[in-house]
Amino acid sequence: MAKKSRERKLSRKEYDARLAVLRSELVQMQVELKNARVSTLIVIAGVEASGKGEIVNLLNAWLDPRGTNTFGFRSPTDEERERPPMWRYWRSLPYRGRIGIYAGGWHGDALRQEPRDAAGTREFDTTLRRLARFESELAADGSLIIKIWLHLSERAQAERMLDLESDARTAWRVSAEDWRSHRQYEYLARLSRRMRKATEVPGAPWEIISADRERQRNLAVAEHILARFRAYHRVNRRPTVAVRPETIRPLAPAGRRRLTALPLDQELTSEEYEEKRDKWLGRLHRAFREASLARRPVILVFEGWDAAGKGGAIRRLSEAIDARDCRVIPVSKPTDEEKAHHYLWRFWRHVPRAGLVTIYDRSWYGRVLVERIEGFARSNEWRRAYAEINEFERELVENGAILLKFWLQVSKTEQLRRFRDRETTDYKRHKMDLEDWRNRRKWEAYEVCVGDMLALTETRLAPWHLIPAENKRYARLEIIRTTCREIRAALGE
Repeated sequence: MAKKSRERKLSRKEYDARLAVLRSELVQMQVELKNARVSTLIVIAGVEASGKGEIVNLLNAWLDPRGTNTFGFRSPTDEERERPPMWRYWRSLPYRGRIGIYAGGWHGDALRQEPRDAAGTREFDTTLRRLARFESELAADGSLIIKIWLHLSERAQAERMLDLESDARTAWRVSAEDWRSHRQYEYLARLSRRMRKATEVPGAPWEIISADRERQRNLAVAEHILARFRAYHRVNRRPTVAVRPETIRPLAPAGRRRLTALPLDQELTSEEYEEKRDKWLGRLHRAFREASLARRPVILVFEGWDAAGKGGAIRRLSEAIDARDCRVIPVSKPTDEEKAHHYLWRFWRHVPRAGLVTIYDRSWYGRVLVERIEGFARSNEWRRAYAEINEFERELVENGAILLKFWLQVSKTEQLRRFRDRETTDYKRHKMDLEDWRNRRKWEAYEVCVGDMLALTETRLAPWHLIPAENKRYARLEIIRTTCREIRAALGE
């Protein structure tokens, strides 16, 4: 049921007096959110003619515009259609300390699907589950999510639209699409209830507010935003405590056993490599071209030990790709901009368009490797990352992406040999720093975490390809062959 403000009509004087207090409190709230570096999302949704646009405009007037951004999602652009549906929502997320105001939110896109049969309903429910997971991930990461649904009865909606049309100054606010929605009021109301139920998640509840009386509606919205902020503040006002690295214990020992059982003694001579490389690069070039013609994006993820040969493998692989169609994303420490968002944000923003290729030199798996080991992520953060990563990869693949994940494995002895070679070779010396030696001292901990990663993110849609990389030529050729075979299999060849 919609939360109704007092039925008695408020006078302008009463309204202005109460609003002045609320506006002051809202600005103070904004200052506190900025200082606490909290990412805040305010979603204003509801039935047609309920005043969604008016509320969005009021929020922009009430709050300091230097700390807010407003978003309204219209029909997807060509660039957006060529990426997973969630891409444009991830890109819009506000920095920590800022407020994002969403007119209709991502929920409006879902409701516009208007399913009319069983297949449409299944697709609608899939969309809702995806939205619920999205909001759950953001809330778990510390975002304050405030979702408001403005309600009007069928009769009140018609009266409001007729009233707007009767005034030349406001007639433009009522469209033929609004009247079409009114004629489908009951159907859309059922759809909206289904949507709200499916996206009612911990940390992101819906608040239904009556829009019958504009002044009461405006005050109720402001009061609810403040109430949600205060509730959030009570739970999250504990002082921040520095994260200490934990003792590394395996979550899934089978993954480590798989890693250590990988045979590393494969050999490939220079002559054999030269003979086979060009043949397979030619096949791979054709596979990439066919994927491009089929409008299938290709995403390659490279993980592995330091000095395992990721960079060399990427360079050889790239020879088969038109440079105009490929981007290599080297992943290192997050920038200040990246740290001001959910950790997956910086990877979502580089998802390729249809027919293009993105290669990640290290990736989102840093969350469950270096961030786990070094204590950059808290236990609850890296533990939930396995499910978040699986969901991210599932969305990529379900949208048509061909996703390949490689782990390059070398022995500790071989790594040491390569480290010393780098330090004594002028053109390789830049690859070494103290961080590499520091990571090497934690080999056992990394081996446990890699094993957990392999076991907990091995899915049917996104399996791991373990590459014995003791012999660089063998590893490079195996990566080229695997990539070629997997692309062709994904294309149904």
